[in-house]
Amino acid sequence: MAIDPSSLTTDQLNTFIVARLAVSGIDLNLLPTTADPVTGAPTQAQVLSSLRSFVLKTPTAINGWRPVPATTTDADALSQELSPPLEYPSITEAWTGREGR
Repeated sequence: MAIDPSSLTTDQLNTFIVARLAVSGIDLNLLPTTADPVTGAPTQAQVLSSLRSFVLKTPTAINGWRPVPATTTDADALSQELSPPLEYPSITEAWTGREGR
């Protein structure tokens, strides 16, 4: 079931973000809670604020991608298979020799 992120409260968005990061092995609790001018590391609140903005603006474009059934002959549907969305920076850049371009 798709949910419009703009219908979520800030706490619900934070919970969603923290859960998605945890699934990826990222623990926001490792970030400082107060600004550290020496390292410049973002605070937990800064990261959550930035990620809330990202979730509210970007994922609909990424989330719209779906694999095409093997039996389809629709050229538009098949064209999306040429470049499925990848995380950036993608390991595929190293595999294809495109890193650093």
